[in-house]
Amino acid sequence: MTIMSICRPSRDSWDRSMERCYGVFPCLSDPARRSALGLKFALVMLHLIYLGVLFLFDGDLIEKTKREPWYTALFCFSLLQHCFNILLPPVHLPAISECSFLFLYTFSYVLDAMRVVNESNTAFKRTPVTSKQPASSKNGSVVVTVDSSQSGRNLLGSNATSWTKLVMDLHPPGTSIRNLSCAYCNVEQPPRAKHCHDCDKCVLQFDHHCVWLGTCIGQGNHCKFWWYICGETALCIWTGILYFTYLKANISRAWWKCAIIILLLVALMISLLFLLLLLLFHSYLILTNQTTFELVRRRRIPYLRGIPDRVYPFSKGVCRNLYNFCCARSDEYSLEPLPSAQELEEKSRPYTCMDTVTCRCC
Repeated sequence: MTIMSICRPSRDSWDRSMERCYGVFPCLSDPARRSALGLKFALVMLHLIYLGVLFLFDGDLIEKTKREPWYTALFCFSLLQHCFNILLPPVHLPAISECSFLFLYTFSYVLDAMRVVNESNTAFKRTPVTSKQPASSKNGSVVVTVDSSQSGRNLLGSNATSWTKLVMDLHPPGTSIRNLSCAYCNVEQPPRAKHCHDCDKCVLQFDHHCVWLGTCIGQGNHCKFWWYICGETALCIWTGILYFTYLKANISRAWWKCAIIILLLVALMISLLFLLLLLLFHSYLILTNQTTFELVRRRRIPYLRGIPDRVYPFSKGVCRNLYNFCCARSDEYSLEPLPSAQELEEKSRPYTCMDTVTCRCC
């Protein structure tokens, strides 16, 4: 009797149990999604460990909770909210309903925007009096509005003529359509879009793919992602204050408890430093209307290759960048055209004292 023959029954039973598990939870059958769910679960468990150790060691905190329940309730509510946001599955824009504010990570695919543009253009041609324009040009931006009633409709029958014309209008004259087509999705990419190999789709205003959350960050969820980082930073600071308070009051008691608290506190400070740097980095991107992909791969993106590093081609001024970032509607696709040579020359002009007085940067 060999070792393989001994281990074979246990291996077969393990395979059968995994097949039953995949039947109950189909999302676990995909290795990529299984890895993303594992990272999400680890992140949630890390939050719960910090909270559990605090309540397990600090008896004064339990007494304070009885006297002032609002304090701990607010802390636990913030923690549970972040855990809920982490475990929430990603949802792209056309799948959301009128209650889209419930979804933290809603993002936009290029393919969905193309379908909406083509169907809207077809409906406009059929009923030119009562229909709305499929796309409107306002302040240099093309905005495609998605009605909530169209969320679940099938748009596969539309042709790509309207979308191709729209994308070509966003690029300078003479641009070849071959240079705009995605080799994976076979769709024309508007400016600032990129194919995500993890999601296997082209994402509008692609920033990056977050492995911890298992979703793309781009148009439709970048603002909510910034608020998520801000909330995580505030939660880390709050947890650090509670841990420092415990050490200050119990430094002369059981040494092993203090050692565990100090180790957790060191890991928390490292995480806090990373979150602060990430928050500052994304704040800089917001103020200059850039994405992480555009900043990191600037010299490899064709339409940004010849632009100087200190020139931000899509920036409309700090105030307008903030307004567009924070107040953008979640049911709209915003497609920005590439700036003309005259606009780039204006943006590359050095600032003077008169520009500061006239608030040129805003």
